[in-house]
Amino acid sequence: MKQTILVVEDDPMIRQLVRIYLEKAGYDVVEAADGEVAKTVFLDTHPCLVILDLMLPKVSGEAFCHWVQNDVSDDVSIIMLSAKARTKDKIDGLKMGADGYVTKPFDPEELIAQVEAVLRRTGQFCQKITYDGLSIMPRKGQVLLYDKPLDLTKHEFTLLYHLMQAPDVVFSREALMGQLYPHEESIVMDRTIDAHIKKLRSKIEDIPAEPKRIVTVRGMGYKYATH
Repeated sequence: MKQTILVVEDDPMIRQLVRIYLEKAGYDVVEAADGEVAKTVFLDTHPCLVILDLMLPKVSGEAFCHWVQNDVSDDVSIIMLSAKARTKDKIDGLKMGADGYVTKPFDPEELIAQVEAVLRRTGQFCQKITYDGLSIMPRKGQVLLYDKPLDLTKHEFTLLYHLMQAPDVVFSREALMGQLYPHEESIVMDRTIDAHIKKLRSKIEDIPAEPKRIVTVRGMGYKYATH
């Protein structure tokens, strides 16, 4: 399960350094060299966190931060990476909505520590989960099968996400109904889950009649199998 981080920095050497350390720590990384391109990349990738330089061409870091926080998604974390090192600059950045502030020159390990600390608080729903060619991106609300998007209903998406975030764990029909119908368990029939599973298999299985991803465990329920 990987989380995507957007690095917005006009210095290519710093971008490369940050990318190397983030990928080493297990994150997916996307990049932008200016604030204008960063907006497009942000909308395309729906990152969990943004590492943001403040002094950017075209659209400033401050303007980009305001755009994210007020116009797009106020639940995306931002760590500012800036040569502005005065105490006032740090306070202004945090007041602007940043979750962290790192000054240049910086220790890459300190930056990674801040990333990990922030995502422990905020990133539990935004990781990309991939098994055997099937990927689900909860924040983006998208499922890809061999890189092709699938059209799932809300219940199918919720069911798949619940199974994929706990692979090889068996869930009873009752437990799955609790996820889909938290306030209606008493009036939803057991076989409703079977119907959702059948429709979901028709979309994600290579051979729906011989499921290898969502498998039935007799007498117990269903699981997402990874082997």
